[in-house]
Amino acid sequence: MRKLLISIILAGITWNATASKILIPMDDSQTNHLKAYGIAYWVLENKIPIEWLLNYRGGSFLCDGFDDISKECRIRGVSFQVIADVQAQQIYSEISDPEVNMERVKLEVAPKIAVYSPPGKQPWDDAVTLVLTYAEIPYTTIYDAEIIHNELPKYDWLHLHHEDFTGQYGKFYRSFKNAAWYQEEVRSQEALSTSLGFGKVSEMKRQVAVNIRNFVLGGGFLFTMCSGTDSFDIALAAEGVDIVESVFDGDPSDPQAQQKLQYNNGFAFENYRLDKDPNIYEFSDIDGTEDHNVLGETKDFFTLFDFSAKWDIIPTILTQNHTQVVHGFMGQTTSFREKFIRSNVTIMGESKSIKCAKYVHGELGQGQWTYYGGHDPEDYRHLVGDPPTDLNLFPNSAGYRLILNNILFPAAKREKQKT
Repeated sequence: MRKLLISIILAGITWNATASKILIPMDDSQTNHLKAYGIAYWVLENKIPIEWLLNYRGGSFLCDGFDDISKECRIRGVSFQVIADVQAQQIYSEISDPEVNMERVKLEVAPKIAVYSPPGKQPWDDAVTLVLTYAEIPYTTIYDAEIIHNELPKYDWLHLHHEDFTGQYGKFYRSFKNAAWYQEEVRSQEALSTSLGFGKVSEMKRQVAVNIRNFVLGGGFLFTMCSGTDSFDIALAAEGVDIVESVFDGDPSDPQAQQKLQYNNGFAFENYRLDKDPNIYEFSDIDGTEDHNVLGETKDFFTLFDFSAKWDIIPTILTQNHTQVVHGFMGQTTSFREKFIRSNVTIMGESKSIKCAKYVHGELGQGQWTYYGGHDPEDYRHLVGDPPTDLNLFPNSAGYRLILNNILFPAAKREKQKT
């Protein structure tokens, strides 16, 4: 009798899970797009598969109709619909039409997320940690020591933000060399590089960049914003070359540094010119900040490209949104001048009028990487010392959605590799 009762209960649970589905729409009807990604991650953490319906109502999510999922959506303020299995089948039928630019991607495993960030408080915030915290997606903070000690293989996904991998302390020398936070940054970086066995901060940062490149080669997923994009590429291209002036490391740069760059060692860029002047707030001519200054805030928008959901799944995943036109935002590296982007790089978002790419992607070995220009998608000109953005004011941010697309991307890629 007891076994029969257990069988009946289990049968009831199975029926409740399969007779209905939970649809989390991601079009304009969604009250909180950002927290919806947190729900998807939470579902994966609880070992429940979830489907990403690419280009269906803004890239909606669909999973079995467990009551706990509905409850969690209500708690977090995420819009959802409970639909019958027959309705789900109708959605599947619509998506499967070869004439329709939609696709289903199954997510099964919550990716392990690492954020590269210094232990001390910096006078700026990080858009990725802001949105991960707001969406309630867990992550682990790591920095140079952990990467030098080869701890990256513990993770599926790595984020870099406002960082300088060339060892020039963000090229803040002219404006902030007398600021207490800048001087402390120099002291702490020099102490860390010495403790790890390096003679210079630039040598430590370059080895960190090389280890990150190896992480991607081995199947890792890299997402980076702002100066974590071009400074990373430049550090890789300058492996074995001193590109740092004496105000940063005590000795002059190599006068032949430009000629010695190995562009192929980087991920995205080629044929750019270094800017070694310590008083210039640029690493090279890759960055399109000046072009955006000419454009002006009221005209600064970038457009997400359309990709074939059935054939180009990866860029389709990364561009899921409820709008194709997104307001631009500045950063130390605001965007990437297209004349310096290598031909094998996929441009996913572009400021067309000034020929600057905002959002690019590529593959390296077994891994994937994404560069996203700018510092904060909801603060057009975020300055050093400005307070963090309150994402409670921007729950439907299209710019922040692009970050979160990258968070779930490894789960989709893993499933793709299995099939």
